[in-house]
Amino acid sequence: MKHLLFAVLANAILFAAEPVTLETPTGTVYGTLELPSGGGPFPVVVIHSGSGPTDRDGNTPALPGKNDSLKMLAEAMAGQGIASLRYDKRGIAASAKAGPKEEDLRFDNYIDDAVAWGHQLRKDKRFGKLIYLGHSEGALILCVAAQKLPADGFISVAGAGRPAGAILVEQLRPQVPPDVMRQVELVVDSLKQGNTVPNPPEALAALFRPSVQPYLISWFRYDPAVEMGKLNMPSLILQGDTDVQVSITDARLLKGGQRAASLAIVNGMNHVLKLAPADPRQQAASYSDPSLPVVPKLVTEVVAFVQSVARQ
Repeated sequence: MKHLLFAVLANAILFAAEPVTLETPTGTVYGTLELPSGGGPFPVVVIHSGSGPTDRDGNTPALPGKNDSLKMLAEAMAGQGIASLRYDKRGIAASAKAGPKEEDLRFDNYIDDAVAWGHQLRKDKRFGKLIYLGHSEGALILCVAAQKLPADGFISVAGAGRPAGAILVEQLRPQVPPDVMRQVELVVDSLKQGNTVPNPPEALAALFRPSVQPYLISWFRYDPAVEMGKLNMPSLILQGDTDVQVSITDARLLKGGQRAASLAIVNGMNHVLKLAPADPRQQAASYSDPSLPVVPKLVTEVVAFVQSVARQ
């Protein structure tokens, strides 16, 4: 008990969590600032989680338990003198009431919020250089936001290298019959062209219901590799080689879009930033186990990049 108490006190001295909010057109978005000890100004990293109902800590109600991957990354950075902000995006967790109606939601809402957070942080004298770090789908959101702000640096962690429409088709092809797959391709092609499909086939109604199609159109129009090519700031691409959701090929596509970016492959890191074998069946536990730390190499790469940007 004595040793445990000492560890808790030591961590409390290294960093402290502070609640923060952002007012958006549809309601309040809630986040957490991790603040290192000392006077600053500190470099600050905006962290954006992945797709769906994933919260600021990297957890999702779609899975049992928690993995706390983004929370662990934020705390590890704070221990190295780097502040960070992570938040529940509109409609998710503590920010649930800020979610617009499904038919009114656009991918660009998330981009706009990330830009607004950046402006808010830049007004805070506790912070210096501003870096965006997006995980999975969050990488594309922050890649576009980094251009609009603009940020001082950008980090993609397990970010896709292809447009979402292409990935969706690829993921569905082995799961559905050929006749249904042809319908999928027709619907996706229509959405990519900016056209809704008023009466999607019954077999596809859950995925392509009319109320969600405007969001899909707004999402499908972004090509991550093209957006990477628009960045005019130091950039880092991180990808685990046991990630069963995003591949090293995606990371290389991002690198192809922005040849000035640094690319680091993290051996043994899966999609939730934990050490795990490549076999998907053996990875399941890591998605719901907060006792597993994030891969140390990930922290090392992120900290080195942020410190390099801070020195510029």
